Amino acid sequence: MKNAIEIHDLCKTYPGFSLKNISFTVPEGLCCGFVGPNGAGKSTTLRMMAGLAFPDSGDIRLLGRPADAPAAKEDIGILFDQPYYQEEWTPLDIERSLSPFYPGWDAALYKSCLSRFGLDPRKKFKSFSRGMKQKLGLAVHLSRNTRLLLLDEPTGGLDPAARDELLDILREYLVPESRTILFSTHITSDLERLADCIVYISGGAISYAGDKEELVSRYCVVRGDVLPEGKKSAAIGLRQTGSGYECLMELDRIGGLPPDAVTEPATIDDVVVYMERSRKHA
Repeated sequence: MKNAIEIHDLCKTYPGFSLKNISFTVPEGLCCGFVGPNGAGKSTTLRMMAGLAFPDSGDIRLLGRPADAPAAKEDIGILFDQPYYQEEWTPLDIERSLSPFYPGWDAALYKSCLSRFGLDPRKKFKSFSRGMKQKLGLAVHLSRNTRLLLLDEPTGGLDPAARDELLDILREYLVPESRTILFSTHITSDLERLADCIVYISGGAISYAGDKEELVSRYCVVRGDVLPEGKKSAAIGLRQTGSGYECLMELDRIGGLPPDAVTEPATIDDVVVYMERSRKHA
């Protein structure tokens, strides 16, 4: 299987923050969730992939080509927290302005997307809601016949119905096996529904990159009255209160827990929350 995204030893330093030799790959045809707390480096990485910032060192290849190669841009769609078009433009104005730059522009598909998404082609961009603007941005990228979508918080701030519709659109986008999505999000339920693999970044470094199910199957959440001293080294993100304790623990280290301990399967949200708690208190 070919890789749609290849990042090797990527570094970028800003005052008070740095990406530290991050490396990961995303195979073609998959949807990858890019997760981590605010300030972890998700948007910085995406901006370098999009050519909006330049790495200090390292290599980025998208669809087999260097990320800064002009030819690569034709096959890549980039959507940050919302698209930015002229406020007075309508969807028809946007098509007239953008289509000459994309030889593969599909006018019939664009028209179909506007109709399906309930977007009035003669309504001004400034009058659209956040969800409508997101759908318009996707309509543009779908009509360009892109092979890779880079999305930064695409469902953030949307109501549940709009989020559900947007996830359906992204799921349909992936039907041709040559298409790939990388999207950052804090909404882990979206990852549960859409992502095949996960890249978890924390403090400017990659903590995990791989299959989504493999990540959650490594851990369980443990709760009980008193955690023995001998098990504290296995506890991740341990929280102790007057009524008991809770933590994340690798499955192969739960042996020897007291009889009152309760274990539950971990979710992606659990892994992120407990890992961050552990990092902050290290």
